[in-house]
Amino acid sequence: MIEGDFKEMGARSVNNIINKGGTILKSARSKEFMTPEGRKKAHENLVKNNIDALVIIGGNGSFTGGLIFNDEYKFPVIGIPGTIDNDIYGTSHTLGYDTALNTVVEAIDKIRDTASSHNRLFFIEVMGRDAGHIALNAGIGAGAEEILIPEEDMGLDRLLDSLRKSKASGKSSSIVVIAEGDKIGKNAFELKDYVEENMPEYDVRVSILGHMQRGGSPSCFDRVLASRLGVKAVETLLEGKSNYMVGLIKDEVELTPLENAVKGKSQVDKELIRVSDIVSI
Repeated sequence: MIEGDFKEMGARSVNNIINKGGTILKSARSKEFMTPEGRKKAHENLVKNNIDALVIIGGNGSFTGGLIFNDEYKFPVIGIPGTIDNDIYGTSHTLGYDTALNTVVEAIDKIRDTASSHNRLFFIEVMGRDAGHIALNAGIGAGAEEILIPEEDMGLDRLLDSLRKSKASGKSSSIVVIAEGDKIGKNAFELKDYVEENMPEYDVRVSILGHMQRGGSPSCFDRVLASRLGVKAVETLLEGKSNYMVGLIKDEVELTPLENAVKGKSQVDKELIRVSDIVSI
């Protein structure tokens, strides 16, 4: 917007992209948009190109920028939540989250094969600096022996106790899934060193799944969700509404004030934490 680099798109512009990961629109952070001068340039270019509304696909940072832009220029803005972390208030699922979950579960399944073959303990780190949605759900889905997330302080003693119980029950290999922002305060490699020091009987390995979680063909759920949210975003603008985020709440597409989406905090399902404690025995 700041550089005036616009490309007009029509219905045929999105032919055969529903199965592709990433985004044909590209994505980048703009430091210049954080300045009044940068936003002024963006507004001038939007007006010059007869663009009368913005649909912002992103997270809290993008939505905050949209709120400021609307406040300064009264420019209509609608947000669509797009982040694999699923950490946006006002929706049960963000775009990309379900695809990332499937990618992570598939990766853990493959790692478990080698863990079982070599009687190893694997620490598998997934994305989620401030939210443990991926770790918790993928961990349960992949049958992890333990799951470490930012929302729950498990403690090192409890982790060791859990691993000892797992070993005593006859399990020759184990999987521990870690969100990158877990409350224990140690990364996967530090946990590896700690466990090896306290439980030398374990052969420990680490796998950081990293950016593979951000790519790949979208799941069916994400494809349908993107279609539903996109339609609702345009319909909301045509109704003359602004400063809302479209999201999925109890399987219905609902509107949440954009300010609430930015200020609110997405919570992991406490019942899932309880379930994970039970099924990991």
